Amino acid sequence: MPPKKKGGGKSIVIDGVDTSSMTREQLEVFCQRIKEENEREREERNFFQLERDKLRTFWEITRNELEEARAKIRNKERQIEENTEKNEETLKFYKQKVKHLQYEHENDLTECKAQALVSLKKAGDDHMAQEKELLADKIALKNKIQEQEFNHQEQVRALKLQHSEEISKARSEYEDKAKELELKYEKKFIELREELNLKHSMEIAEIEERKNAQLNALTKQHEEAYGEMKMYYNDITLNNLALISSLKDQMEVLRNQNERMTKQVADLTAENRKMIEPLSQARAEVAEYKRQLTNYEKDKISLENTKIKLNQTKRDFEDLKWANEALELRFEKLQAEYQELKKRFNQAVLEVQQKSSLKNVLLENE
Repeated sequence: MPPKKKGGGKSIVIDGVDTSSMTREQLEVFCQRIKEENEREREERNFFQLERDKLRTFWEITRNELEEARAKIRNKERQIEENTEKNEETLKFYKQKVKHLQYEHENDLTECKAQALVSLKKAGDDHMAQEKELLADKIALKNKIQEQEFNHQEQVRALKLQHSEEISKARSEYEDKAKELELKYEKKFIELREELNLKHSMEIAEIEERKNAQLNALTKQHEEAYGEMKMYYNDITLNNLALISSLKDQMEVLRNQNERMTKQVADLTAENRKMIEPLSQARAEVAEYKRQLTNYEKDKISLENTKIKLNQTKRDFEDLKWANEALELRFEKLQAEYQELKKRFNQAVLEVQQKSSLKNVLLENE
């Protein structure tokens, strides 16, 4: 039999369930369930309390880490400021050094210009002196050339006179020889003719004596003698013609030699005249080359000194540039470390905020 209701039938509602209509077994089951839920809620509360304690401990640890990170960041920022100040001081020092080097370079350049002007003036004076010497040499050479031309003309005149005398002498000698030969052969011809006439007379006498007996022999002998005489006179005539031709050839050779020597003398005179101007130009070019060589050596020495100083300045500039790049790399590294610390700090703050929000939610639920 179900229990009676008390209190005039007043109902009790727990978790939206009306307990007035429940039986005892249902109430026991319901109470057991409520008890289990209460135990579970208690366990959850204990769990959340432990989690709250853990969060508080973690928050304390995170706060300490945050303070340490902030201290490290402050130290890093202080180091960065110190390094920046040192870098600025170093750059200022090297800038002063570069200005000093530039000032020294300008002074050296001014000295080089002054030395170059002095050298140029000295070279101009030397050039004027050399020009005067060259003018004197030119006048002396001109006089010498005129004297040589006069001597050469005298020699040519003497050679022409000597050649004319030799030609006249040779002509007279050849004419005398020709006359002597002509007289000699004419005399021989007369002697031979007389001898032949005598012989012919004797032969005629013999012919008259022998008459008919020796007529054929005498005729034959006469013919032979006539042939020999003809050949002999022909040989004499040919020899005379050959001698005359040889003399004419020798005269032609002498005439050609005379003309060739006259032409050579004219060519030598013209060549001497042509060589005067190139000789003067060559001497002027030699003087100019000597002057340019002197100036070139001086400019070369000045350029070498300037190059040495410029290379030293470049090396100093490269050292400064390398130091600046090293400082920039170090600054970039410090900046990267700063960004990393800042990122870690933001992450830690975000985690703390999330945990704090979760803790507040749990506390509000309690």
